[in-house]
This record gives sequence, C-alpha cells and structure tokens, in this order.
Amino acid sequence: MSYIGKTPAVGNFVKLDAISTSSTNTYNLTVDSVAFTPESANHMLVSLNGVIQAPLTAFSVSGSTITFLPSSGTLSSSDSIDFIMVYGNVLDIGTPSDSTVTNAKTNFVSTSSSAGLQIKGDGTTDGTLQLNCSQNSHGIKLKSPPHSASASYTLTFPTTDGNNEEFLQTNGSGVLTWASAGGGITEADSYRLTADLNSDAQPISSNWERNDSVGFGKIGTGITQSSGYFSFPSTGVYFINFGTTGETDGDSFALSFYTTTNNSSYTNVAVINLGGSNNYPVSSSKDFIFNVSNTTTHKCYLRASSMAGNNNTRLFGSTNENYTQITFIRLGDSV
Repeated sequence: MSYIGKTPAVGNFVKLDAISTSSTNTYNLTVDSVAFTPESANHMLVSLNGVIQAPLTAFSVSGSTITFLPSSGTLSSSDSIDFIMVYGNVLDIGTPSDSTVTNAKTNFVSTSSSAGLQIKGDGTTDGTLQLNCSQNSHGIKLKSPPHSASASYTLTFPTTDGNNEEFLQTNGSGVLTWASAGGGITEADSYRLTADLNSDAQPISSNWERNDSVGFGKIGTGITQSSGYFSFPSTGVYFINFGTTGETDGDSFALSFYTTTNNSSYTNVAVINLGGSNNYPVSSSKDFIFNVSNTTTHKCYLRASSMAGNNNTRLFGSTNENYTQITFIRLGDSV
C-alpha cells in the first residue's frame, strides 16, 4: 500500500492497567497484573488529572515503576491517573497474535559465530526444546546440561540416517557417525574330523567338515578352513575349544593347538595328552582365547603326534558325531 507522506510507524501499543493513587509518587506498571517495563519515558503517554504529562519533566521510569516528579506535586488519593499508554519502539510489533508467525517467517539463519535459534534458560531451569505430538497433548524434550557443567560443544550429525540396529557415536570432538551396536555373539562356528586318524599330522590337513548335525547353528560368516589351516572372517577376541575322543594300546598321543600372528611361525599354545591301555576310549578337551587383531596374519591349526602308527592308537572321526572337533566363538572386539 502507498502513502502520502511518511509511512505509518508500527509499534507495540499497550494500555497499562489502571492505577489507584495514594500519598506516594511511585507506582508499579502492569499489564493484566503482570509487571511491564517500557523502553523509556519517551515511549509513554501519561494523563494525570486530565493533563498530559511531559516525559522526564513530570515523570520518569525505572524498570517497571513510574515516579511522578516534583513538578507534578505530591500525589494523594484525590488525584487521578487517567491512563498510561505505551507505544513501544518503532517497528517493535510486541507479542505476535496467535498464528500470525508463519513457517515462511521463521527463517532462522546460522552464522559461523552464532546459532540461528537459541533456547534460553530462565536463570533456574536449563534451556529445553520440546517436540510435540500431532495433537500437542504431549511431547519429548531436548535439554541442555546444567550451568554447573560449563558445557559448550557442538554435535554434528551424520550425512545419512544409518542402518538397522546402529547407534550414534562421537569421535570425541562432537562429530557423530553410525556404528554397530555390538554386545552380542557375531561369529560362532564348529568343524570336526570325518574319519579316524592314526598317524602323525602337522597340521591335520584332511577330512575336516563344518558341523552339519541336526540342530547345529552357525552365526555370522563362519571360520574358513583350508588344508587344516583355520582363518577368521573378522578381527576380535575368539574363544576356541578343541577336543577329541580316541583309544590307545599302551601308547599316548597328543592333540596340539598352534597359532600364528605373522602368518608364518606357529606356536604350540595348548595340548591334550591322552594315554591308556587295552584299547579303552578316552576323551579330553582344552580352551584358548585368541586375540585376532589381523585376519591376514592370525591363523591356527591342530596337530596330531606321538602315535604308535597302528589302528589301535587313533583319534576318532565321524560325519555324524563330534569326536575330534574345534569350535570358535567371537566374544568381542580385539584388544
């Protein structure tokens, strides 16, 4: 709209609550019984006993109180403050009416030094942002740390919404990324010998199969076996159990567990020694916890040794049951 002359000023026009005079020159300024603080005396129009009062000459303002100056004389209950109008700062629209601030008007712009929107505390309660439901009957809140924490930091969100069961983790500088929740068994696998073994073998290189008995369950990608060498699908701390059932004819035999951390030199880290007579079957098992920090260099195998070399001294094997076996369970991340 066009105007002849100066464009009308837009202000926060407020009529203050009526004031009953008494034998004092200082009174509280309120709107709807709530304390009101004008910008200055020059923003006010005050009528006393039907006479418009001059700002700063007839009255002054300090916070939400008005004081009539000596030029007005000492007031009494017979005086009448007819009205007090406050016109506010030019272009100060005051409190917007409901639904007058649209989405297009809430255009908050952030800069390199300040946020586009601040949710302030009131001196007692920490700043809180509430996100309501569609009916505005309840909602969730995001709340600042307390003043005592002296906390000032920025959280930067990832560029994607992540995958199922992932969580947000920080790099220690407030940059957030998605990560697997973890906390459960991610790998579990088991192999067994399918045939008896009655000779030395380092490693035991043949007749291995993954357990396929009724009810067996593998978790994860599984362990890889090649010519008796076992490789791991991912880094981590693995619980490894190996065991055997066999028989001897007065001779002992050993089932040994070897590991390497350089894909070259292997070390014997656990041994089962069995001995007996009269071809009586015996069984035993051992455990080892292996920290696999590199899947290329960390491997393991089983060795059979010190046998008499005849059918009466042997490790049992079967395609249906676990006699000589090795089991792997990933417990957690490598250390």
